Amino acid sequence: MSAKPRVETGVAGLDKMLSGGFVQGTANLVRGAPGTGKTVLALQFLLHGVECGEPGLLISFEEFPQSLQNDAQSLGWDLHPWQERGLLHLYFTSPQVLLKSLEAPAGPLSDLFIEKNIKRVVLDSVTHFTRLTNDQLQLRHIYNRLINALKREGVTALLLAEEGRMETQRAERGALSFVVDTIMLLRYVEVESAIQRAITVIKMRSSDHIKEIRRYEIRKGGLAVTVPFEGRESILTGISHRVGR
Repeated sequence: MSAKPRVETGVAGLDKMLSGGFVQGTANLVRGAPGTGKTVLALQFLLHGVECGEPGLLISFEEFPQSLQNDAQSLGWDLHPWQERGLLHLYFTSPQVLLKSLEAPAGPLSDLFIEKNIKRVVLDSVTHFTRLTNDQLQLRHIYNRLINALKREGVTALLLAEEGRMETQRAERGALSFVVDTIMLLRYVEVESAIQRAITVIKMRSSDHIKEIRRYEIRKGGLAVTVPFEGRESILTGISHRVGR
């Protein structure tokens, strides 16, 4: 049986955790609190794609294109040349309009996928879909529609979600977990009275993956995954301690 094609994220340490990258054509979720680097990872994923000749699309429900361009500039990335070449597209919309556009047989978004040969898509953030309904089953149905529409387009998708304790975030967490192919967590963690960042892959359908919790940093040039948290436990609670304490 031949190995399934992989789509590299552009973050070498994360690609190693994912056994080479996302499986092509899958929907992959990254959760994290504000400031953990979700958008940084998303931009890195898209920019690595365009450098490999794979056109990308970032669909945002909260940040206008100019704001995203400013975020990228602060990390040393200039999006304009890729946009001018038609390889990178920034699209601001609402969850309602997005669903209609994706499901329309000849909508503007479907046309964009075909005309520009889009291969990578980012949605920022899917937590906004919780505003469409208070019903858990209905929300799960909405997420199913969304992911099925993306898979029909043949793209590899990265979905960003806010991590928190609000009721809407708990509802979204349950509804999404069933329908995505990969789930990654970005967390702040306290280690010896200092705040560090932790990343882990908690689910990857149809593929093996490294299950360690690893440190990562946000540098000029993007996310860098480094070494595991060795000799510590309770890391994902946010307050770790040495094993045996």
